Amino acid sequence: MLGFLQEGLRRELGAVVRMGGNLPLPASCPEGRSQYPGAPFLAALAAARSSGEEVVLGVTGVDLTAPGLNFVFGLADPPARCAVISLARLYPESYGQPREPRRFKARAVKEAVHELGHLLGLGHCPDPACIMAFSNSLSDTDRKGPGFCAPCRERLTK
Repeated sequence: MLGFLQEGLRRELGAVVRMGGNLPLPASCPEGRSQYPGAPFLAALAAARSSGEEVVLGVTGVDLTAPGLNFVFGLADPPARCAVISLARLYPESYGQPREPRRFKARAVKEAVHELGHLLGLGHCPDPACIMAFSNSLSDTDRKGPGFCAPCRERLTK
């Protein structure tokens, strides 16, 4: 099902991607809420990461949040070399729009590349077309190109 992410990460980062197994959902969804704090996901990924893996990216279908934010598309923990993305808000039909698998897949790849960019040492970029620009909304994600701007790409190669 997530083969498109493997291909997108290979294309944008030259990454060799190995699909791992499923991890149980952290038991941390606050009572009465349908969002999970992202930090327990990062902790679970860090605990499951093997020494031979350079970085680990988790993909979940549940909605994630972080302190001070209503929701997040993804989170990264660079010291732990782990990141997670949520697919929950990337589906066009979640916003009453027609089902568009291509648009959904493009959004998911952008968010995955963005979070892995953080693990590779990049911060947020002021260029709204760069994959490393902060996304406060889906329109921000849609506005981004599929890859890094020239300055971010240069920082990656150093």
